[in-house]
Amino acid sequence: MERFSHILLLSISMLLFNSCAAIEGIFKAGMWTGFLIVGVVIALVIWIIVKLVGGGRR
Repeated sequence: MERFSHILLLSISMLLFNSCAAIEGIFKAGMWTGFLIVGVVIALVIWIIVKLVGGGRR
């Protein structure tokens, strides 16, 4: 069980550090570029949620 908890902790740490590096890379490209990319991602997620819920059906 202890080995499993070590592997789980390592996996979660790798995922968190990896996402932080991605965000750092986006904002190194420029603040406005970062805002644009984040805005596009948020709009895409909202669009997918609306399509899944069925907002476009009559």
